[in-house]
Amino acid sequence: MRFVVLGAGALGTVIAAFLARAGKDVALIARGARAEQLARQGVTITGVEDFAVGMEIVDQPSALSSADVLILATKTYDTAAAIHTVRHMTIGNVFSIQNGVMKNSQLAAGFGDGAVLGAVGMLGGAVQADGAVNYMMANPVIIGELSGPVSARVEKIVAELQSAGLPAGASDNILSEEWSKFVGWLGLSALAVLTRAETWKFLADQDSARIVARIMRETAQLPRHLGIPLKAGPPFDLDAVATKGEDELVALLQQRGQAQSKIAPNFRQSMLQDVDKGKQFEVEETFGYTVREAGKHGLSVPTVETCYRVLASLNRIQT
Repeated sequence: MRFVVLGAGALGTVIAAFLARAGKDVALIARGARAEQLARQGVTITGVEDFAVGMEIVDQPSALSSADVLILATKTYDTAAAIHTVRHMTIGNVFSIQNGVMKNSQLAAGFGDGAVLGAVGMLGGAVQADGAVNYMMANPVIIGELSGPVSARVEKIVAELQSAGLPAGASDNILSEEWSKFVGWLGLSALAVLTRAETWKFLADQDSARIVARIMRETAQLPRHLGIPLKAGPPFDLDAVATKGEDELVALLQQRGQAQSKIAPNFRQSMLQDVDKGKQFEVEETFGYTVREAGKHGLSVPTVETCYRVLASLNRIQT
């Protein structure tokens, strides 16, 4: 099975590196200085596992003709341009591990409905100054058919990822997985940028945890309105976010913060990592999308909209 990973940030690099180490047929598409660095010194992973591996680094996507599985791992604001670079390829299956829920329709426009799978990437990491990726949280990549039941092609892709040492699983309700991640991610990302703190710190604080709770509760209105259930169970019991009292949710978030202080004390949200590097961060496709979609459906999201306006301004000022 031929894999092509489009995007050499932390998550794309981790997935490509594990596939390459396992002897899978994989190419990693990177740009500019990042491509030169990886081609020159190879790919290095630290943290959960420590290893270095040589692999096919591609800086000219036009050189590629096909992929059984294309994995999109770019930032959301680069989606249209990234898809354009590989539109010429024959693609069997494609999925995105990007943040947000806009990605599936964008992939369908580029490659056709039949090629697109839903997915969430829950692993966590950061690209270091020396080019290595610090792989901090070995959470799974979940894949599923947008129509529902798990298919043979999903099972095959999941098996390939698992045999490469990556945590992976199949879902028979991938839209629930995607929206559940998005509801949680939106709350965490806003406070990460506003506090500039490691994730556990603002979750453990009662005031910042309260803002996280309000963002989650407001955003959860959208999937509920669309008839998409949120996931039950830890870490955030998102199926009950809309029905929990605010104080109860704040207490749950604080408990999660204390737990994360022990298992991932240095983890900083991906949006904050971009801020740290002075890079553009994902606002319009995430916070802006939520505000626009809520407006279409007559839903009120005042906390999300406040954060959207502040973050959009910061993004313009910083970049």
